[in-house]
Amino acid sequence: MEEEQIIWQPQPRQAEFLSRWEDEALYGGAAGGGKTDALLMEALRQVEIPHYRGIIFRKTYPECSELVDRSTQFYPLAFPGAKYNGQTHCWSFPSGAKIYFGSMQHKQDRIKYQGKHYDFIGFDELTHFEWEEYSYMFSRNRPGGPGTRCYIRATCNPGGIGHAWVKDRFITGKPPQTTYWETVNIGGKEYRKSRIFIPSTIFDNQILLQNNPDYVASLSMLPEQERKALLYGDWDSFSGQVFAEFRNNPDGYESRTWTHVIPAFEIPKSWRRYRSFDFGYSRPFSVGWWAVDWDGRVYRYRELYGCTGDPNVGLKWSPRQIAEKIREIEEKYEKGNTIFGVADPSIWDSSRGEEGSIIRMMEEAGVYFEPANNARIAGKMQLHYRLTFDDEGLPMFYVFDTCRDFLRTVPSLVYDPMDCEDVDTSAEDHIYDETRYFLMCDPIKAPKPKAVQNVPLFNPLA
Repeated sequence: MEEEQIIWQPQPRQAEFLSRWEDEALYGGAAGGGKTDALLMEALRQVEIPHYRGIIFRKTYPECSELVDRSTQFYPLAFPGAKYNGQTHCWSFPSGAKIYFGSMQHKQDRIKYQGKHYDFIGFDELTHFEWEEYSYMFSRNRPGGPGTRCYIRATCNPGGIGHAWVKDRFITGKPPQTTYWETVNIGGKEYRKSRIFIPSTIFDNQILLQNNPDYVASLSMLPEQERKALLYGDWDSFSGQVFAEFRNNPDGYESRTWTHVIPAFEIPKSWRRYRSFDFGYSRPFSVGWWAVDWDGRVYRYRELYGCTGDPNVGLKWSPRQIAEKIREIEEKYEKGNTIFGVADPSIWDSSRGEEGSIIRMMEEAGVYFEPANNARIAGKMQLHYRLTFDDEGLPMFYVFDTCRDFLRTVPSLVYDPMDCEDVDTSAEDHIYDETRYFLMCDPIKAPKPKAVQNVPLFNPLA
């Protein structure tokens, strides 16, 4: 009897990912865990069904080249007669089943898949995608005939434009390897969907370590942020992070040292108070309340964030609705306090229609602001200055642990790929913007540089 040839065999953590039954599963978190291979193999699960259709996404088609190369090593061996068409980016199998490679370089590219259906949808490097791109494909995850299972799988490392929403959806408050259920009520009927995160690191890929024992050493030599993310799968530190100095350190909560996040407390009446505002309609609006103590240290102690619950999706409240909610909050919690308000200067634009400017509508509802200084780089630097710890571990900036949307979005911001000095504005940056407006009301000087050991200068003539 002829022995069967083993074309590919999953390692234990890959096998765990491949065994999951949930509607969504995310695999990875660090480099070298065998993520791409596992995703390619998962896509093969139903290719013996003629009407099966699968698709695996990378952000751009050139990035799909790794998927194509790896699939070419396995697919024809596993299913003789399988053929790849480079024009359509599609594998065709003897049964008639197909697996496509897709891309969404720009957000509007998701519409290319309107009217399509896929039993299996995979995303390689999910953090490179925005929420709208990922969530749109929920509508395409449906069968083309009987007998197939419809589900979504993804892999990624920390970092990238989608870091915040991926972390929120799969990581924050959801223990790894534990099923998380989400329930929605439609027309009086409850529907439940499940998702799970399966972590992996280089240490789960013994084959790679055997072939390249020095790979761990290579990862350990990366800059600190990249090393934490790619070697250990640290979701609080990653390459491209704008405010890498931000710390949420529970060990420092009591002493308020070496942390920017602290438990809420009652703000003394004598401290100055501010309110900052960034308008949004289809995107979230953001209101932040701030206090400044006698040392000039600032505290974000309350926020109102106009988000539906889906990342970067606004409530579509009118300016009057927002103003009425602000007034309601301040009448309840800020009696007797004087609050100075600053907002994006664009809300003074009076060319928005018959009702006039946004500020006019808000003032009619009894809420007032002054135009903020909208200098982007100067505002960004003010946040850097205030996040800096002094020699005793004290920063000039604190945020209450109750300000969850600040903690979800601002530490996850990444740099604009076209402007290495500024934040990527396609990210969920609304809280960051109103934070800039406030900080520019009360700017501080750059902190003194830390003392460094003297290093002899190189003398080319010596």
